[in-house]
Amino acid sequence: MPKMKTHTGAAKRFKKTGGKKIKRARAYSSHILTNPKNRKQKNRLASSTYVSKADHKKVARLLCS
Repeated sequence: MPKMKTHTGAAKRFKKTGGKKIKRARAYSSHILTNPKNRKQKNRLASSTYVSKADHKKVARLLCS
């Protein structure tokens, strides 16, 4: 059986933490940043968050972990 390869697109988007969680960036943070979004929303979008429990297994498989 051949080894599983890491999905390179997923590797660029997700990072594993020391506590077995997977970090991700928030969506909607790179388009139309002038008028419709206020400062509070843009600050929140700039911070990273963790992959949800529902998606954790899928993303971990892409990262081969």
